Amino acid sequence: MYLETPRKFKGLVTQANQVARAVLRPISRKYDSREHDYPVELDMLASLLDAMNDGADSGTGAGRLNTAKGDSHTVVNGSNLSTVLGLTELCWGDVGLSLSLPRQGLGNAAIAAVADDEQMKKFGHLWAAMAITEPEAGSDSAAIRTTAKQDGDHYLINGEKIYVTCGERADAVVVWASLDPSLGRAAIKSFVVEKGTPGMEVVRLEKKLGIKASDTAAITFTNCRVPASHLLGNPHIDIQRGFGGVMQTFDNTRPVVASMAVGLARAALERTRELLKAQGIEPSYKGMLYQRPALEKELLMMEAELESAQLLTLRAAWMADNGQPNSKEASMAKAKAGRTANAITLKCSELCTVRGYTEDELLEKWARDSKILDIFEGTQQIQQLIIARRLLNKSSAELK
Repeated sequence: MYLETPRKFKGLVTQANQVARAVLRPISRKYDSREHDYPVELDMLASLLDAMNDGADSGTGAGRLNTAKGDSHTVVNGSNLSTVLGLTELCWGDVGLSLSLPRQGLGNAAIAAVADDEQMKKFGHLWAAMAITEPEAGSDSAAIRTTAKQDGDHYLINGEKIYVTCGERADAVVVWASLDPSLGRAAIKSFVVEKGTPGMEVVRLEKKLGIKASDTAAITFTNCRVPASHLLGNPHIDIQRGFGGVMQTFDNTRPVVASMAVGLARAALERTRELLKAQGIEPSYKGMLYQRPALEKELLMMEAELESAQLLTLRAAWMADNGQPNSKEASMAKAKAGRTANAITLKCSELCTVRGYTEDELLEKWARDSKILDIFEGTQQIQQLIIARRLLNKSSAELK
């Protein structure tokens, strides 16, 4: 793996940064104070992203895990890497607005992870949200109670999902449901349920700490009938494999969320350095760290933590593009980046004293926005548990 940004992605990174600077950052505070209002400014931006997707070999959305066994010396820089590079820049502008971009949702990454070619043609251009969490099933995805009972060429979905990002605005929702609860996690599959399907209802929008530009919905499914062709991946229940098929979704989405955290943390750190520099405080890279003043030491340590999170994120995405199993690395990236973003945004708010705490600056907003990045797509504790299982070669039954 090379550490430079691939030449073919440099234009995408530059464009994403320009969008973040010229479009997202100027309206960031506006939609933070108008929770649940739709950011109409994003419609034109979505059209531009669609044009970029149609004209590029790899679009701006995460792609599936490359399982091809090609030349071991060939390096592939594909859509997973381009996604994390682009999203890092967009989230430097605003995380909530980035999550609100049409057709760039977490559900799109879920579809790309497990859909077959026919399903990609059908659903690839939809704006898809992802619905996993339930009132009685949060971090333990295997405990979900939503069911999908086969009825001829359709499935009837019944249950409730909460904390669905962009659940009201998206064109479709990727819903996790069990084909047979008595068979445990092996029976859990994911379904694409399009907006307007009878039996699907958005019952409320949550009021949140951060990412207020993004709607977060609670959705109920009552005898919601979806075609059997909307089941993503293999419809057969494999007791031996468990629910590894749907869990592969997280191998795609966790690096995506990690890249959001990296972009947000970078924004906070850069702004803090600017404010401190205006006060005559600028860290020096000369000498030993323990010899530096306390404030300079804090800045340098945050910079090092941010860079380590970024490298872990790039590695996880690169592995997906190159056909290498990345479950452990995806969790490492998500855990490190989420924790780092929380720590950096809070510390930056602290170091900037009054300006870091008031709405005159975006620092306090970034501190609020960062919390969700350590929670959704698997909490810090869940990531550490997954990493431990991979390192110790233990199953979920052996290490809980």
